[in-house]
Amino acid sequence: MKVIITRLNKEFEDIPLPKYATEGSAGMDVYAAISEQITIEPFSTVLVPTNLAIELEEGYECQVRSRSGLAIKNGVFALNAPGTIDSDYRGEIKVILSNFNKVPFIIQRGDRIAQLVFARYEKVDFYEVDFLKSTERGAGGFGSTGK
Repeated sequence: MKVIITRLNKEFEDIPLPKYATEGSAGMDVYAAISEQITIEPFSTVLVPTNLAIELEEGYECQVRSRSGLAIKNGVFALNAPGTIDSDYRGEIKVILSNFNKVPFIIQRGDRIAQLVFARYEKVDFYEVDFLKSTERGAGGFGSTGK
């Protein structure tokens, strides 16, 4: 699948376009396009620009996800992961990062801050009824099937 991408500001042309880290990677690393470092204080949230905008075909979304290394090593997560970039959105991709650690986390220009995963989706129409068909599980959820 080909995705049209543009850089919004020439100042950040040195920042790589999103890319796969390995042959088997599902997510593409995306990088911080910032002039000055950003410090995420403990239990705080920031919005980090990427200087990128994309054009997707209808029926596809781009999901913004946490990087596992940032999460396990630093307690830094993409807050609403997966965040969705819709096919009709043409604005800058920005990443909401939250620091759940007890120490500040510093983001430098060009740091890998999140992953982008592209996925097809289906549109649905709801058909309202008074009752749903019963199943053995029923309304059991949130741990109802065991540990």
